[in-house]
Amino acid sequence: MMKIDLFGKTACVTGAARGIGRDIAMTLSENGAKVIGIDLDKEGLEELKTVTKEETFILDVSDFNAVNGFKDEFLAKYEKCDILVNNAGITRDNLLMRMTENEWDKVLSVNLKSAFNMVSAFSRTLIKQKSGTIVNIASVIGIMGNAGQANYAASKGGLIAFTKSVAKEFASRGVTANAIAPGFIETKMTQALPENVREEYMKFIPLKKFGTPKDVAGIVLFLSSDLAKYVTGQVINCDGGMIM
Repeated sequence: MMKIDLFGKTACVTGAARGIGRDIAMTLSENGAKVIGIDLDKEGLEELKTVTKEETFILDVSDFNAVNGFKDEFLAKYEKCDILVNNAGITRDNLLMRMTENEWDKVLSVNLKSAFNMVSAFSRTLIKQKSGTIVNIASVIGIMGNAGQANYAASKGGLIAFTKSVAKEFASRGVTANAIAPGFIETKMTQALPENVREEYMKFIPLKKFGTPKDVAGIVLFLSSDLAKYVTGQVINCDGGMIM
């Protein structure tokens, strides 16, 4: 992966303990940023810390008050936030007729409300800085929908709309906001899928291969750099051409 100089920049990455979030945190760190990882997975955060050499926080990002408390602690130590990556996300798949209220609420809370919580908490800081990058990790499911994932699709579609609104609100202050919509990315979760399901997904991917967390991390790296200072309000698909 190309080297981009992020030296002097401070990044905050949610859902950083594993999967895509972990690779994002590691990639930003490898390119010079001071990266603070957030998750509920204590063990995963401890492992991440050995790479980034920075503090990590166990935090429920769906909790508005907890996020604001974290923000105060974060700024007291790091003073600014140059890169904010909202990656925290979960699934609770079920057909709509069987989906429980809890399955709906939990997914919307973690996947969508958490991004609002984080951006809201850091908004005054970003505006005062007159610079900054917000990257929200959405999904192609938020664009195309998917049977059995009404809650997930709604949360990711909402995240895309949220990103565009934030981009318009913050643009005059020099803050960019973009979304990335990954397709089928090889993580522990997708590796557990039955082989026949994986084969069905592959039929719809023109590049005939699944993506990796590093593919997503590379786009975050680009969006976090000066190479993307004129890019905002965009949704970048990382899906091998799945929904071109």
